[in-house]
Amino acid sequence: MARGQITRQPSKAGRHDKPAKAVTLNVKVKASTPAKLAKAPAKKSASGAVPKGYNPIAPERVQEILKRLEATYPGVKCALHHHNAWELLVATILSAQCTDVRVNMVTPELFRKYPTPQAFAGLKPEQLEPDIRSTGFFRNKAKSIVGAAKVIVNDFGGEVPNEMDKLLTVPGAARKTANVVLGSWFGIAAGVVVDTHVHRISRRLELTKNNDPKTIEQDLMKILPRDRWINFSHEIIHHGRAICIARKPKCVDCSLENICHAADKTWSTVEIHKSAQP
Repeated sequence: MARGQITRQPSKAGRHDKPAKAVTLNVKVKASTPAKLAKAPAKKSASGAVPKGYNPIAPERVQEILKRLEATYPGVKCALHHHNAWELLVATILSAQCTDVRVNMVTPELFRKYPTPQAFAGLKPEQLEPDIRSTGFFRNKAKSIVGAAKVIVNDFGGEVPNEMDKLLTVPGAARKTANVVLGSWFGIAAGVVVDTHVHRISRRLELTKNNDPKTIEQDLMKILPRDRWINFSHEIIHHGRAICIARKPKCVDCSLENICHAADKTWSTVEIHKSAQP
């Protein structure tokens, strides 16, 4: 039978989980220091303030975040199913306020029924609405898709342009959508896709303090190597769905846990920063 004090590992219940009281066996033993726990929940600092000298966007920290994301999500790709730039454009428009899973359920039949931009351009928005109703906001999305098809057919010869300035003239193709198409189909790193996951997790990781997607994109473009702009978004989006869930992040399973100081962590081995808000 082991002698001395018996301690237990922390549970996954949260950072406030307290270790059980020590149980002393009725045997005289020499006093000893218990071994350090592999992962012990950390306490909040009194103020929750960021320590002096801490730089969340220091190149070495950013590189470590990128290294861990790449190792956790190797070869990650866009979750929207598509076979060409037009299909990706349509799928991205449909994905607004809708899950990629739902979009992927709708698009196969949609593209079978209307296989080309020309087919969409010949529709009235109300004709398209029943086919995309389940994605939500279907009236606005129908107008955007039909409008996009007409511009692409009339102004770009039926081909989705591969330049940011030209893509931004297409209805429904705001900067986020344009970045998705340019990055995932053309392999052009013109910017960083800032969807809800990238918006939230970039703030949690203290990579930006801003709340406006355009400003967040500019902040990320300054600190991320250009050759990582495309994959960073894919990795963060997958991370947001699998681990860093908005309502209850699975911090105990997170590969970034010990370099993340987010204020809403459910479990932590490091100090919490109240300014690291999603």
